[in-house]
Amino acid sequence: MDEVEVVVAHSERATLRVGDVFLKVDADQTRIDVEVEAMALAPVPTPKVLWRKPPVLAIAAVPGTALGRLGEPSTASPAAWAAAGAAIRQLHDAPLPPRPGRGGRGLDELAADLDGECEWLVTNGVLPAGLVTRNRQVAEAALRPWSPVFTHGDLQIAHVFVDGDEITGIIDWSEAGQGNALFDLATLTLGHEEHLGDVVAGYGTDVDLDGIRAWWSLRSLLGVRWLIEHGFDPFAPGCEVAVLRSRL
Repeated sequence: MDEVEVVVAHSERATLRVGDVFLKVDADQTRIDVEVEAMALAPVPTPKVLWRKPPVLAIAAVPGTALGRLGEPSTASPAAWAAAGAAIRQLHDAPLPPRPGRGGRGLDELAADLDGECEWLVTNGVLPAGLVTRNRQVAEAALRPWSPVFTHGDLQIAHVFVDGDEITGIIDWSEAGQGNALFDLATLTLGHEEHLGDVVAGYGTDVDLDGIRAWWSLRSLLGVRWLIEHGFDPFAPGCEVAVLRSRL
């Protein structure tokens, strides 16, 4: 009998794997609605939905292996990273989905959230004031007007699967919707700056590299508290705090 593997679990949701089936348990059915809808609309390889019975969504495993993990060196080839960039471009060029996504927050809301998180990080002694101030300055370049595209919304490298140099599937679409293209590109390359050139080569022209670097700082500043409160370690080597330190 296949064992039950806990892929991720925290107070908001849990994902279990049993053989070639993933069971996603989420108390917020809106996220499941978004995921099913986005996978149906996305012009890139996505998991097959097997069945849905709230609060559980069952999807099939995609072939291949993850492009990498945050905090670990990626063993994927430069061509695989370029293929990921090409797949993201295909997604961003697709017709807009009906909903706003995680990467689609307004600039005023985003700036307010950023200022609040920076204050919390310093006030509670989580990070040195100089480190927070420097990254807040870098993050300013991300607070620019943008045109919405079809974004994944949580495009970390563990969600992109490859077989050799080909993309076999992109998973976890619960944050998808209309959003900022740079948010996806920055999420994919967070902690893997050495592969930014490969991704951009696949994605094509008109990429704001300073904007991507700004999003690395912004995303990391916004993520530290959430990660700590949900049992993850942003201080692990190569993760969010390391990304912030690399901006000094």
